[in-house]
Amino acid sequence: MAVNLIIPAQSDIHPVAGIEIGTAKSGIRKAADKDITVFRLAEGTAVAGVFTTNRFRAAPVQVCERHLVAGNGIRALVVNTGNANAGTGAAGLHAAEQTCEALAGLLGIAPGQVLPFSTGVILELLP
Repeated sequence: MAVNLIIPAQSDIHPVAGIEIGTAKSGIRKAADKDITVFRLAEGTAVAGVFTTNRFRAAPVQVCERHLVAGNGIRALVVNTGNANAGTGAAGLHAAEQTCEALAGLLGIAPGQVLPFSTGVILELLP
């Protein structure tokens, strides 16, 4: 279901202390669309999560829960659209962890300090 949200004017977007946000085109579903959003969080930012108890939890949900429970301090969130990385088994878990590793390398943080989020088509692996 398309939401078709209106993109706010730059003047309507207000900064939040301790959070930097960036978007990019990764070509997950459509090459021309911005489909990745990264939130860089200041050291010491408090992050919490509420998780489903469904036994069919998508790979990003499992990785987020594991990273939060580890208690290493979350420093980044990465959100992709176009692919939910759900119902993908061990390969999906590996892809979610690789996403964390890639962003962590760019930001100079540990992979366990990144939370991955995915939304979109289910039963497909991330490219």
